[in-house]
Amino acid sequence: QVQLVESGGGWVQAGGSLRLSCAASVSAAVSINLMGWYRQAPGKERELVAEITPGGTATYADSMKGRFTISRDNARNAVYLQMNSLKPEDTAVYYCNADIIHHVTIEFWGQGTQVTVSS
Repeated sequence: QVQLVESGGGWVQAGGSLRLSCAASVSAAVSINLMGWYRQAPGKERELVAEITPGGTATYADSMKGRFTISRDNARNAVYLQMNSLKPEDTAVYYCNADIIHHVTIEFWGQGTQVTVSS
């Protein structure tokens, strides 16, 4: 059984910062490849925020570059998202995502955490 548990969402004023955390609960028999963060605003499709390889190579959506930083701790099966200079348009539910490898690769999602940025 695999679980991704997010934390760290909340309310912040524009220009503020938040840090999201996601911990993957997995057995020792599996490994985790890509981990990332997606978000979905009301009435919009889910979109990639950032993702990171086990070696630490990160990819960002253009609108997040320079403001958001993704990192991971492989020993803790955890991924983090530091969000700075937040804007009202960053308001969304943020989802943790991980590719879990056990003979095959299966994509797992967390339950989501709400981030609200007020102007």
